[in-house]
Amino acid sequence: MKHAPWFTYPTLLFPKRILANLDARIRAGLTPQPPNAWQLSLGVMRMWHRSLFRSETIGTSPNGKVRDNWRARILYYRPARFPFLAKEAAIAPFDLTGLASSPQRIIKHLLGAHHDGNQFIFDLELLSAHDGALEELAEQARKIAQGSDSRSLWMQDLTVFEGYHEELLAATEEALQNGINLTPEELADADISLAAYLTWCTQQPETPAATWQAIRKGQFSFHQAPGRIQ
Repeated sequence: MKHAPWFTYPTLLFPKRILANLDARIRAGLTPQPPNAWQLSLGVMRMWHRSLFRSETIGTSPNGKVRDNWRARILYYRPARFPFLAKEAAIAPFDLTGLASSPQRIIKHLLGAHHDGNQFIFDLELLSAHDGALEELAEQARKIAQGSDSRSLWMQDLTVFEGYHEELLAATEEALQNGINLTPEELADADISLAAYLTWCTQQPETPAATWQAIRKGQFSFHQAPGRIQ
């Protein structure tokens, strides 16, 4: 893969590491037709856009039940959660793609930051490129789900909603046994699937100039229609 141009550094921050990890995924047959560095930068901007204008899709669970204790009820409010997530290294605000993070950092993210529904598939796909990472995640998720010590109970409260680690464990064990299988809707949703996210990136303009032209023509958007990439 080509080197990252200078103008992608403000968004990617770690472009060499990201592109190297993408190359590893290509060699492993996990990522066909990778986006270039500028298209990945647009993908990061898409995540910024989601955080600003679709924040209700991050860290919440419309159908979830908050754990029945004062700590979880306080942490239900996302601003109250932020400093604890940062302390636990459960968020990586400077690596929104996850492609610059180590497997250990991604595991901490999955264990400490709530993902609604199947949104943790994105990170499971990242971990699938690293030998033993899914097994390590399953072991740690199982321990937390059992709630046998104060640390496990704290992690349960930090993710706020009942049953989170049980669902994460089930998804991880399924991935270990049968691979990561997605429904057609999940496979096309760039909020859920790493594959769909990379596909979204590859479909974007390849240069800043081409992006500006698409914006002027009204042909560029960070939105995605349900069930398909656009």
